[in-house]
Amino acid sequence: MTATTDGSGGPARARTTAETETATALPPANGLAPGSTAVGEHLADGPPALAHRAVERSVAHLLARQDAEGWWKGDLETNVTMDAEDLLLRQFLGIEDRATTEASARFVRGQQRADGTWASFYGGPGELSTTVEAYVALRLAGDLPEDPHMARAAAWIRDQGGIAATRVFTRIWLALFGWWRWEDLPVVPPELVFLPKWFPLNIYDFGCWARQTIVPLTIVSARRPVRPAPFPLDELHTDPRVPSPPRRLAPPHTWGGLFQRADRMLHRYHRLAVRPLREAAIKEASRWIVERQEKDGCWGGIQPPAVYSLIALHLLGYDLDHPVMKAGLESLDRFAVWDATETGAPVRMIEACQSPVWDTCLATIALADAGLPADHPALVRAADWMLGEEVVRTGDWLVRRPGLPPGGWAFEFHNDVYPDIDDTAEVILALRRVRHPDPARVDAAVARAGRWTLGMQSRDGAWGAFDADNTSPFPNRLPFCDFGEVIDPPSADVTAHVVEMLAYEGRANHPRARRGIDWLLSHQEPSGAWFGRWGVNHLYGTGSVVPALIAAGIPASHPAVRRAVAWLRSVQNPDGGWGEDLRSYDHDDWVGKGASTASQTGWALLALLAAGERESESVARGVRWLAGTQREDGGWDEPYFTGTGFPWDFSINYHLYRQVFPLTALGRYLHGEPVPGRAATGARPVTAGAPTGGEGS
Repeated sequence: MTATTDGSGGPARARTTAETETATALPPANGLAPGSTAVGEHLADGPPALAHRAVERSVAHLLARQDAEGWWKGDLETNVTMDAEDLLLRQFLGIEDRATTEASARFVRGQQRADGTWASFYGGPGELSTTVEAYVALRLAGDLPEDPHMARAAAWIRDQGGIAATRVFTRIWLALFGWWRWEDLPVVPPELVFLPKWFPLNIYDFGCWARQTIVPLTIVSARRPVRPAPFPLDELHTDPRVPSPPRRLAPPHTWGGLFQRADRMLHRYHRLAVRPLREAAIKEASRWIVERQEKDGCWGGIQPPAVYSLIALHLLGYDLDHPVMKAGLESLDRFAVWDATETGAPVRMIEACQSPVWDTCLATIALADAGLPADHPALVRAADWMLGEEVVRTGDWLVRRPGLPPGGWAFEFHNDVYPDIDDTAEVILALRRVRHPDPARVDAAVARAGRWTLGMQSRDGAWGAFDADNTSPFPNRLPFCDFGEVIDPPSADVTAHVVEMLAYEGRANHPRARRGIDWLLSHQEPSGAWFGRWGVNHLYGTGSVVPALIAAGIPASHPAVRRAVAWLRSVQNPDGGWGEDLRSYDHDDWVGKGASTASQTGWALLALLAAGERESESVARGVRWLAGTQREDGGWDEPYFTGTGFPWDFSINYHLYRQVFPLTALGRYLHGEPVPGRAATGARPVTAGAPTGGEGS
């Protein structure tokens, strides 16, 4: 460690390793040495000087956050249903403890809005199911109905239709304690697991996240357990005497009406189910669940399937000391983020998921594009860690692509059953920016991942996130599926990342890449933007697609690119930044509109820079906004949610987005776009052979 002054004439302090590495690692920008006073003298604090100083601070900030093993992970913030359901699970299993309950309750109370409600994203409107679950969680913590904050919440809940108007998943949680009747919930029979893979509504017609949730819920739905309720919830019904008022059926000639009547038949079947068949289905469902438990004890690396799997297996006789249950419960504890209030009281937030692979590849790209040398120790450590996370076993994706060899990366620490195409494309882009001491190892991993990615292309020429051709029209129509997107169709953002990866691998003219490009061009919105499936929203889609098209050889003069540029200019905020509210998924009036955020400004700049707009006033204003809103420690604040789980229904605040995307944009502003086909490893780009198996081959 090296001694340095604090810049104010005060006592010297120790310079951290990250700061030392940063100070010596970043190359000059615009011919000026890092930290040179000539920046201000010659550029008069213009955008290049502002960008250069912002990049220096941001690189130091990001390097300091790297784990010793090489990975990065920011908090993954969603909404208080995660915390409420964690407490309900503990109550159901009889493992609640006062310290955990009180710490979780502090977090839940801190998220309540002034009108008594809870939103599903920062700055959003009150949401009924979220508010009901938060209310119940606080009742478990000892808050009383007459407490002012609880009375406000209950009154609002009643005004919105009460418990009867909540989503199915909320009412399932309430049914576990007798607060709702199982008879008034849609049926999900365990016999579903016996449907052939070609039959409509088989479990592989659902997206992997829904599949992992639905299979354990078939067991819960069949067993219909009821634990003693610790208190009544009459105050949450519009009329406690009729807690479940009858609902009018949709016309029988509509899909909704058809599935409602089918659900009535399934209720009759539940009472008359052939016992040997029912028990065989439950046994098969339990086998399916246990086989998919990851080595860290979780299921799919996400919280919802884990909690329902634990409930289902417990109902089948797995005690809490069983290795499967014990590992599952321990994995859930690792989803807890502990903090403290200003008075020092512990606060506990539950992450729905953890994103180390995603965060690490994005951080690697950001640092490399900011000018960190390709052989910098932090980048090599990151590459080593990512290489160690490669998925080399088969998973559920094999159902639609039989014979396709495995490869690629998942999103989480442990999720080998469900690698995803988005992470895989971005990890390849990250690895190719690193000069690794073992380039043959990188080549081999990239070759496997490239082959797998090409093989996962859907029939229409685009890519979904986890599966190929996961486009059945039926799952979203089920009465049970009112909790968000339950299929995984191709999206513009994932397809763009794959096309960008193929371009940088020197395969922009590969037939599969050309089909992806054609798909992207045909899916541009009339406004000039692209829809963002996994990020909010059109800013994310457009910020993903334009750099990919340019990397693949589409000229900046192409009409699609010019339309995108015009749209981005038209939605730039007066302060120079960009923002888009999550309500854009539900209301067209919100498209491209929202408070400026660091991540969304980064996305807009990435698109404009790729399109050749570096010298434009829009880019200059965006750079100034990023520089002006950066904290002294090199980070940015961003309370707004810019990540997407399910469009509108489940939103995410990735706490590292506010760091990596501004840095990537500012780095490219200073140093230009990465060059397609040029790998930092010095090794040849991947030339994956023709993938095998499936119609996507």
